[in-house]
Amino acid sequence: MTSLKEICRGLPLNPLPENRGRRKGIPHAPVRTPNLTAQEKKLALRNALRYFPPEIQKKLVLEFAEELRLYGHIYMYRFFPDIEMRAYPIKDYPCKTKSAAAIMLMIMNNLDPSVAQFPQELVTYGGNGQVFSNWAQFWLVMQYLSEMTEEQTLVMYSGHPLGLFPSHRYAPRLIITNGMVIPNYSTRDEYEKMFALGVTMYGQMTAGSYCYIGPQGIVHGTVLTVLNAGRRYLKAEDLSGKVFVTSGLGGMSGAQAKAAVIAGCVGIIAEVDEAALLKRYKQGWLMEISNNLDHCIARLRDARKNKIALSLGYHGNVVDLWERLVYELDTTGELLVDLGSDQTSCHNPFSGGYYPVQLGFEEAKQLLSTNPGKFRTMVQESLRRHVAAINRLADKGMFFWDYGNAFLLEAQRAGADVEKKGGNKTEFRYPSYVQHIMGDIFSLGFGPFRWVCTSGDPQDLATTDSIAMSVLEDSIRRGVSTSVKQQYHDNIRWIREAGRHSLVVGSQARILYSDQRGRVSIAVAINRAISEGRIKAPVVLSRDHHDVSGTDSPYRETSNIYDGSAFCADMAVQNFVGDAFRGATWVALHNGGGVGWGEVINGGFGLVLDGSTEAEERAKMMLSWDVSNGVARRCWSGNDYAYETICQAMKENVMLKKHLKLLP
Repeated sequence: MTSLKEICRGLPLNPLPENRGRRKGIPHAPVRTPNLTAQEKKLALRNALRYFPPEIQKKLVLEFAEELRLYGHIYMYRFFPDIEMRAYPIKDYPCKTKSAAAIMLMIMNNLDPSVAQFPQELVTYGGNGQVFSNWAQFWLVMQYLSEMTEEQTLVMYSGHPLGLFPSHRYAPRLIITNGMVIPNYSTRDEYEKMFALGVTMYGQMTAGSYCYIGPQGIVHGTVLTVLNAGRRYLKAEDLSGKVFVTSGLGGMSGAQAKAAVIAGCVGIIAEVDEAALLKRYKQGWLMEISNNLDHCIARLRDARKNKIALSLGYHGNVVDLWERLVYELDTTGELLVDLGSDQTSCHNPFSGGYYPVQLGFEEAKQLLSTNPGKFRTMVQESLRRHVAAINRLADKGMFFWDYGNAFLLEAQRAGADVEKKGGNKTEFRYPSYVQHIMGDIFSLGFGPFRWVCTSGDPQDLATTDSIAMSVLEDSIRRGVSTSVKQQYHDNIRWIREAGRHSLVVGSQARILYSDQRGRVSIAVAINRAISEGRIKAPVVLSRDHHDVSGTDSPYRETSNIYDGSAFCADMAVQNFVGDAFRGATWVALHNGGGVGWGEVINGGFGLVLDGSTEAEERAKMMLSWDVSNGVARRCWSGNDYAYETICQAMKENVMLKKHLKLLP
């Protein structure tokens, strides 16, 4: 078994590790079909071999060529580390700076098999969200981080460590860009080729920025979404007896079952991949599983009648489930579902993100690798059936929303009936959850604020939970608006529930939604607790890029921007740059995320709190900008909530000045 010290020595070349290929017993990424020419295949091999000295290249070229032929990408399975991949306590990493050790911890957490969707292919979530493009990059990055000082910055080009460059102690220790392709060449087919060549990479939102904390993050977001969907669509604060139907139990989507129970409703979640289903069941995130639709309908009826919170995983295609619900409506007159959505990886529909109802899972995977054109045709037919069933139920009173996974976008491209008559390009027959639910929350300045206790001690996490609750309760006592108070109460409830529901997978992490005041106050309080010894080691702050100002995504995060700028990406780029010079420990800028590569630009950060006065000042400055940037943009686009929020921020800090749009 390899040690952390050995991991930090760089690529293991003498001797070379044994080539064990793809490991059995773990899930693997779908085979990719980049359709490279003979010349492009040679270039992909040349690019992969340049990580290694000439005397070793002859030994590696044939196996790399075989990987490219079999899997459509060179992952370098020979260099898959023989180590228990997890977030080790920060003190265990052989580094010169705490910042570098914290980054190492976050990288290894992203690749932890209990966290990562396809760990051997370096995919954290979303079917194709990469941490790195290949395993050589992992070894080199760990070596660079172990050598880094506080006067160097590591530069990452789409998974490739370009090198350590001189900088200064106030600069970020790490700068990451992923998938940044010139717009005229930013197509899916071009991306697939460039990824196979090893020159670009899709980092999703928090995979390639090393900030994923397991499905807890989306559990929280889904809890808030379902609670607010109940308020908006059902006029209900209590969701007991209400039925929520959706699909996906893989990476991000794996959170839906747990979220349904925390929200108090009946959740029925379809999943075609038995391995993903069983993983969530064994983790305790899913209460029951069944491959029998008769049984699922019977359990749904019972839980609905008796108002029992339930998460039931249906092992099968969600289209079959939706069509069965239509059948029940037609034969009994009973509408059995109140709320519906979808969390398949529909941003990646033709490469394993969505499986057609016409085929079983294994049969579909085989077709994907042998006849991708036919697979694509069947996916689009399945999407049309999928939407037809949803439309039938929605016409009778079920409320459906798009969960920002490009479901309605891809359904539209497939010819499904999702048009909104008179709508603009970002509007469909059903709203996205941002347009109807989360958008107003973003405009209040609320978004996903995360922290990771690098000691690995659950007691440190419990201490931070207590601190966060105290900060929010104190803010309520001091006085906030009604809309802000509702969000604070939801998040206090969330923290209490999080402790009860064992939501930690991988690192000792927590998430809540907070506004600018809350984020800064929580960060300062945690930093002081570190200084006082109440928390034993540094804490890493981050967030999902799915936030107030982190992401420009016209079909998700900025889908409720109606001034014509929804397709502009200034906000995310400014967020990335502004965080960098205001104190972030690392920053990341990605093309792609959420609804897919080429559809989004997003920016994120990591910030290490070590108990120092400097860390407190960095947190105050950077977190304030990280929120206000997006609130100001939303105010300029005409959002009333954002107008109120930015006006309040200007009262609290006279250095903040914002021209306020005069609305007609």
